[in-house]
Amino acid sequence: MEISKRKIGSKYPPYIIAELSANHNGKFETALKIIEEAAKAGADAVKLQTYRPDTITLDSDADEFKIKGGLWDGRTLYSLYQEAHMPWEWHKPLFEHARKIGIPIFSSPFDNTAVDLLEDLNAPAYKIASFEAVDLPLIRYVASTGKPMIISTGMADAEEISEAIAAAREGGCKELAILHCVSGYPAPAEDYNLRTIPDMMERFGLVTGLSDHTLDNTTAIASVVLGASIIEKHFTLDRKGGGPDDSFSLEPADLAALCRDSKTAWNALGKIDYGRKSSEQDNVKFRRSLYFVKDMNAGDIVTADSVRSVRPGFGLAPKKLEWVLGQKLNKPVSANTPVKEDSFA
Repeated sequence: MEISKRKIGSKYPPYIIAELSANHNGKFETALKIIEEAAKAGADAVKLQTYRPDTITLDSDADEFKIKGGLWDGRTLYSLYQEAHMPWEWHKPLFEHARKIGIPIFSSPFDNTAVDLLEDLNAPAYKIASFEAVDLPLIRYVASTGKPMIISTGMADAEEISEAIAAAREGGCKELAILHCVSGYPAPAEDYNLRTIPDMMERFGLVTGLSDHTLDNTTAIASVVLGASIIEKHFTLDRKGGGPDDSFSLEPADLAALCRDSKTAWNALGKIDYGRKSSEQDNVKFRRSLYFVKDMNAGDIVTADSVRSVRPGFGLAPKKLEWVLGQKLNKPVSANTPVKEDSFA
């Protein structure tokens, strides 16, 4: 898979997506600054969400349209999305700004009109949000663009994930990735069950990553060890900013740490290798070996009290001890000198 010429997969460092989401808090300048800070932190891409409240829900205060519990308790869906949505007139200047400073930018569309807007802006890829993973017509429409697509799988079971993948393929998507996700805001680490990631990779045969809603980077970094090739995290300038998503988003220093540490984890995976490493070469001499511990003369027999296994490693290997015991010396030896094969008759 490739987005904006950056290859994504197990052979490459994890692809880090900074999710701007609602963290603009209604200010265009804040959105610009978030994009700039994401680039400075080392993110591979920044992602928006493209919807209006009327394209994602209905303006109703009926009970089923109200949120119960969690961060947004008591709010209607319409009022939440009215506050959180990214004004469509911002998209073009935000895309232009991201391209100017050199960070790829794409979005999650929530209906066909959002896809059309993003196509006009030549978005390089698309993300399907977890709540939309069951909207197969939307997935097919996004797939028809021919652009790379990432599908988040929060709340979806294995059958629903298979259906979403099939819809993407039917629509014409050639480059497809899926993200393991828990759609809690925030989500506790113990809900993530990261061992699901290698199973997803085997079961679905796709580039697989993690959409992480935990409050720190531990879960995301651990996912790299299990094969995650993409990591998406919500990103804000200030976790105390008061916006709908600020409290569970990373701040700039946290995002920079994620970009650094996830790549360190990926590099540490390396390959299966039992050989001596370059950083070990100078320390080989400090391994244990056999040393004489007293002065001895030619013709003396080596006994258990005349040799010991000690550091450093210039003598025979300790596994040679049984062979050495009982050997006759062919020359004098001094205490604190290494045991060598040429010392024996």
